[in-house]
Amino acid sequence: MPLVAPSLLAADFLHLADVCKLVNESEADWFHLDVMDGRFVPNISFGIPVIEFIRKAARKPLDVHLMIEEPEKLTPAFKKAGADMLIIHLETCRNLHSNIQQIRALGMQPAVAINPHTPVELLKDILPDLHHVLIMTVNPGFGGQSFIPHSLEKVREMKKMIAETGRDILIEVDGGITIGNAHSLVEAGADILVAGTTIFQPKDPKQVIHLLKNS
Repeated sequence: MPLVAPSLLAADFLHLADVCKLVNESEADWFHLDVMDGRFVPNISFGIPVIEFIRKAARKPLDVHLMIEEPEKLTPAFKKAGADMLIIHLETCRNLHSNIQQIRALGMQPAVAINPHTPVELLKDILPDLHHVLIMTVNPGFGGQSFIPHSLEKVREMKKMIAETGRDILIEVDGGITIGNAHSLVEAGADILVAGTTIFQPKDPKQVIHLLKNS
């Protein structure tokens, strides 16, 4: 059974407390929070003050996805804001191993994300240092995009690489995740399903989360 991490980027920010309550009361496992800087991705989302408020309301772990340049400069601030897991992008880090060690030293679980064009093989050397890997299944920066079919093969490749390490490293997928493709992703090796529009657009988000959990 996969973990489900609702992406609050697609939620109603006018009623954020109600959204947090809904996720707390649902079968969801994590909160997924997308931080965008308008540089690495062509959009700006929310930052540390919003995460601090979510932390006060959330009763489940915060999986914070940094789509920002130079993440090492703000890593301590995200720890202070309440992040439990911090995801940084391979594409933004000049000293990735050092960045991962910084996250772990601060008491957070480290994860690395890769964009659709980035080969999974580039993570081989640092896999043993990670809690999970995030495979972007759309181009980062905007919600509501369509799933990129080739992502299934990337998940399979990543699963093989992880098996070779002998470690328990989770695979997270994010972008265009629906009830229709969730089962195929889990079969391919995905452990964590991130979904935003799929969960928050329908009238009954808890039912959608239930269906994703049982993919």
